[in-house]
Amino acid sequence: MMQIIEWLLDILFSPWVFVPLVYPGLISAFAVLLFIIWLERKIAAKVQMRYGPLYVLKQLGGAIQLVADLLRYLFAEPIIPREADKIPFIFGPILLFALSYLSTIVIPVSYDFYAFRSDISLLLVLGITTLAPAFNLVIGWGSNNKFGLIGGLREGYLITADEIPLFITALAMAILYGSMDLIRIVELQVDWAWGIVLNPLAAVTFFVLMLLSTSRFPFEIVEAESEIVMGPFTEYSGILYGLTMGASYVKLYVLSLLFAILFLGGWEPVPDFLSGIFVGPGLILFAKALVIMFLQVFMRSVYPRYRIDQALRLAWHVLFPMSVISVFMSFTVLMGWWLP
Repeated sequence: MMQIIEWLLDILFSPWVFVPLVYPGLISAFAVLLFIIWLERKIAAKVQMRYGPLYVLKQLGGAIQLVADLLRYLFAEPIIPREADKIPFIFGPILLFALSYLSTIVIPVSYDFYAFRSDISLLLVLGITTLAPAFNLVIGWGSNNKFGLIGGLREGYLITADEIPLFITALAMAILYGSMDLIRIVELQVDWAWGIVLNPLAAVTFFVLMLLSTSRFPFEIVEAESEIVMGPFTEYSGILYGLTMGASYVKLYVLSLLFAILFLGGWEPVPDFLSGIFVGPGLILFAKALVIMFLQVFMRSVYPRYRIDQALRLAWHVLFPMSVISVFMSFTVLMGWWLP
């Protein structure tokens, strides 16, 4: 019996199982999903004096409202409209959530603990996360609802506007480090300096593009404007709607981990009391990602929602030029014009 338990533990703590299943994979993603929604509600409740998250069962921090919403999504009947295209309608939210989570497999936990390593791992993370929003178009089309279709098209406009500068900004950091290997990127920051110091313009641009890419305030546009009801998700209910909502938070989690690796030194430095734990470096990376997510969800409390034309103008007229300039800044650093 003990041999079976040891065998199961060896399998569980092997990187090709632990990374996709536990951290930074599925279990961690769900835990972060619950925590960050609770945190976002608490911050907004404190700033805007919202009754529910702030005062309902105050002894538990208002968490009971989150549990109630979770149960409602799990047990509410998912209604499928008679005229909807059932295959994309049902599988669209599932694939949207799955692709948002899938890129966690490429995120390393430390120098020697990872499920997958590649010379283009940065490109893989960005490529997988970029595929996910395309299913918003599928969802809007499959609903066979004019409001859902219009919302899906609006999402398409925003996808083009945010993903292109996001890739260019990440490319600027890849040029600076001379590598797309996430582990190598962390190693180089230890030898030189954190990415946020080397190229602060890229860090600011990437941070704002994260807000736009994950529909955080002030860019919660497609699924929240009154004239389109609920955007591409108008016809959704129950667990299918819960998946569409959770996908943006999981993408925020992935991009926050990526931000920590590109700009904040990844899992470095590791304190002595964590150096003996096999996921100790991963805890440092996780803590940095949580700080980034806290800043992202805090925006909900202090910024009003942009119109889609305002968001597109900001993306193309401001963020896109900033991403291009960040590429030239990386070249400047490499040529020694900025740093000795």
